[in-house]
Amino acid sequence: MVTRASSPDQKISSLHSGIERYYTQKVLQHGATALGVDWTCKPTQELRFIQLLKLCNFDQPFSLNDVGCGYGALADFLSRRHRASKIDYLGTDLSKAMLEQVKPSYGANIRAQFVATASIPRVADYSMASGIFNVKLAQPVGLWNLFIKKTLTEMNATSRLGFAINFLTPISRDMQVIPELYRTAPEVWIRYCTKQFNATAELIADYGMREFTLLVRR
Repeated sequence: MVTRASSPDQKISSLHSGIERYYTQKVLQHGATALGVDWTCKPTQELRFIQLLKLCNFDQPFSLNDVGCGYGALADFLSRRHRASKIDYLGTDLSKAMLEQVKPSYGANIRAQFVATASIPRVADYSMASGIFNVKLAQPVGLWNLFIKKTLTEMNATSRLGFAINFLTPISRDMQVIPELYRTAPEVWIRYCTKQFNATAELIADYGMREFTLLVRR
C-alpha cells in the first residue's frame, strides 16, 4: 500500500491538534491561572504583557487581536492597568476549554470577544501572541519553524500597524536542556520579519528573564 506524504497544511493542522490537547489538559488541571497556560506565575506572566503592550499607542482607541489568548489574562490585565483606554479586543485560542474559563466582563472601555479558532478572523490595529511559540512538545524543529512562519505571516496580514511576539533565548551552560521547549536567537526572527514583511523589528531583552520580545511595526 502506498501512503502519501502529508501536505504542509495537514502537518500544521495536526500540530494545532497537539497544541490544543496540551493546553486543554493544562487548564483543566490548573484552571484560570498562570499555570493553566503553562506559565510559572502571574507576576512573570504580566511582565511579559508589559513588554508586548509597548507596541500600542494608548493615547487613542485601538483594536487588538490576542492570538493564543488562553483564559483572557491579557484582557483582564488591560482592564486593570489601562482603564481609561478604549480597546476593541479579540482573543482567539485553539482550546475551547480555555475559553470556557473567560470572565464575562472586562469593564466599560474594553469591548472583548473570544473565538475558538486556529486562524485570525479579522484585521485589527495590533496583534500579539504571548508564549505560543515556546512549547513545541515533540514536534521537529523544522515543522515548528514552519508553524511560526505561518502564524507570523497571518499576524502581519491582519495587523494594520504591527504585531508583538516573544521567544525563549538559547540555553546557557547553567541551564538544563528541555527538548520540548523551543529556543532561538533574536536575530533569526528579526531578520525574517524585516525581510519578509518589509517591517522594522524592535528587540526588547532587558526585563530580567531568559527570553526576548519583538515589536514588529509596519
